[in-house]
Amino acid sequence: MDDHTYLYDEQQPFAAAEFAENPEPRCPCVLLLDTSASMKGDSIKQLNDGLHAFREELYHDSLSMKRVEVSVVTFGPVRVMHDFTTVDEFRAPNLKASGNTPLGSAVEKGLVLLKKRKKILRDNGIKLFRPWIFLITDGEPTDSWKHLPKVVRNGEENKSFSFFALGVKEANFSVLREISLREPMKLSGIRFTEFFLWLSASLKSVSHSNPGDKVSLPDYKPYGWSEV
Repeated sequence: MDDHTYLYDEQQPFAAAEFAENPEPRCPCVLLLDTSASMKGDSIKQLNDGLHAFREELYHDSLSMKRVEVSVVTFGPVRVMHDFTTVDEFRAPNLKASGNTPLGSAVEKGLVLLKKRKKILRDNGIKLFRPWIFLITDGEPTDSWKHLPKVVRNGEENKSFSFFALGVKEANFSVLREISLREPMKLSGIRFTEFFLWLSASLKSVSHSNPGDKVSLPDYKPYGWSEV
């Protein structure tokens, strides 16, 4: 038995135990967060505060806590700050700003993590809500990204995930419009906390439904984070 087989076999009882304790359907949410140098100062502080508010809101909803799974991938450079876990085990990372904006690689990393997680859930008989991917950036890609529109379109058409883009400050909205089938959203200033409160309310709505149901998301306007 080689090392890889040993590790794989050792991990299976843990997965089985996890789903035996919590067999609820899961709604995976991938957060792709720009932490490049341009996010230094108030922007990165507000982003960190928003993540903490996001966690707290979901944590205090007993059903969302069991059903929503969160993964955090940052870029500048690309790092997996948090692999998929339910909200009760999620700890908002302390993000720091540095580097450039490898947006293309970050999206690819998020898609790989999501594919792996979906397989684990299905192999263990866990039902799935359609996963969400949220890309948040204040700039434009500094790496290859031209392949992403096709990848995102295929994922949307196959109902593998729903992809959303949020532009902050000087984000290149022309690029975001090419990548996302949905019109990119624009953050008003650096109101990350208000955005994450809306996102947590949206995920609560989904987690309180049944997989496959159509869910009306909360109106974002009362939260005051969006700029038209």
